[in-house]
Amino acid sequence: MANLQVLSKANHAKKIAPIKIMQFGEGNFLRAFIDWMIQKMNDSGKYEGHVVVVQPLPFGRVKELAEQDGLYTLILQGLDENGQPVRTHDVIDVLDDFVNPYVDYKKYLDYAESKDLEVIISNTTEAGIAFEQKDVALDFEKEVPSSYPAKLYALLEHRFHTIGASYPLAIMPCELIDDNGDKLREVLLQIASARNAKKDLVDFIANKCHYTSSLVDRIVPGFPRDEFHNLCEEFGYIDNSMVKGEYFHLYVLKNEPFCEEKFPVHTVGLHAIYVPNVHPYKKRKVRILNGSHTSLVPVAYLAGFNEVRESLLDEQIKKFLVDEIQNETLPTITAKGTEEFAADVLKRFLNPYVHHALMSIALNSIPKYKERDLPIVLDDIKLGITPKHLLFAFAALAKFYAGKRVVNGVEEAIALKDDQANLDALASYWKEFEADHSYENFAAKFLGNVSFWGQDLSKNETIRVNFTKYLKDINEASSAYEAVKEFNAQ
Repeated sequence: MANLQVLSKANHAKKIAPIKIMQFGEGNFLRAFIDWMIQKMNDSGKYEGHVVVVQPLPFGRVKELAEQDGLYTLILQGLDENGQPVRTHDVIDVLDDFVNPYVDYKKYLDYAESKDLEVIISNTTEAGIAFEQKDVALDFEKEVPSSYPAKLYALLEHRFHTIGASYPLAIMPCELIDDNGDKLREVLLQIASARNAKKDLVDFIANKCHYTSSLVDRIVPGFPRDEFHNLCEEFGYIDNSMVKGEYFHLYVLKNEPFCEEKFPVHTVGLHAIYVPNVHPYKKRKVRILNGSHTSLVPVAYLAGFNEVRESLLDEQIKKFLVDEIQNETLPTITAKGTEEFAADVLKRFLNPYVHHALMSIALNSIPKYKERDLPIVLDDIKLGITPKHLLFAFAALAKFYAGKRVVNGVEEAIALKDDQANLDALASYWKEFEADHSYENFAAKFLGNVSFWGQDLSKNETIRVNFTKYLKDINEASSAYEAVKEFNAQ
């Protein structure tokens, strides 16, 4: 690689287009999914618009992306519609500008005055669309709000006061929560109410701007670390922002005429559709694909595996997940084609081209379990099904947050990533457990944390009894892998 140059405008042609889209988030998923679609839209000749990327957190990668002039390589691998292996790689060139509001807040607000700007895209994880009281009292002209909705509110407020209500925006979140567009609008109006916003500003946010809800589906393993040097040699340049995704993709959006006009992603031959109701697609996908991802992570990672495919090549881990999907997840879904979709998901998990790190899925596992798996647990109980696999995974999740695993007899630290308040609470629960060794007390605190689960789960006997038993089984087994084997044998 000594003779290779870093990918940039100096060695790769970059097209020019007006910046019409503001994207909150610079992570692998948006770059492998939405930005790829925006590239396809521009390449089709039916759309002309590029992207400004906003870093939503104090830490992030906009600086690194800017150093490559927004250019990066997307590698797609998997099976095509005919079941044939396919591998492609393309340089994505639609990212034109980058903003870290924690460093240059004025630049961020200046974009509110752009008459070219038409679309807001976001993916800030399930925890991102939430009201934070601490943001309410800030001077949004001078101080950076911490939450994504408050940042967006500050942008909309500045836009309204500078260029008026004649330039509304299409606001199109990708976060994996039900009715994500409606939820984001609701939080924006909650902020407006808390700040005693004037009626005309509230009207601009509530009625002039346009919101749509969506479902996104593509597995994105991310940066191909193990293949990096070979890929650079193959491509003929160094790309520190390359990203790998699966070939499969699906983007479902709720019908909204303004959004369809400003973001015509459904017109360029992609698996992207606007539909009257996203719910059937979303429930099927979130429960089967995302839900099983979330339950798999703590079980497989504690058992010594590092990747999705690697773990599912193991007989015990595969049996655990297949039984979970068949016996606990599918009974809660009534949409047509669910069995076929589940079979396809398992094939996608075993895609030989994709090395999806379990730890890349583990970010914010507490809200992910709440949104993806807990609804299945509660529905199962209503149906008279004891969701043993999902509750075993729930106990494994609690053990995961102890921050340690044992692999081949060697203890390793787990790089936990979640809201700091969640991490602090879990650390205190494990510290108390080390003192009293009471699984019942641990379960009472963990399950009873309403800020985690939105309700006191310790009051549900099925959840409490099974969670406590499985936590004991996992914690006292000779290894986490043996705990899975013993569970499967029951």
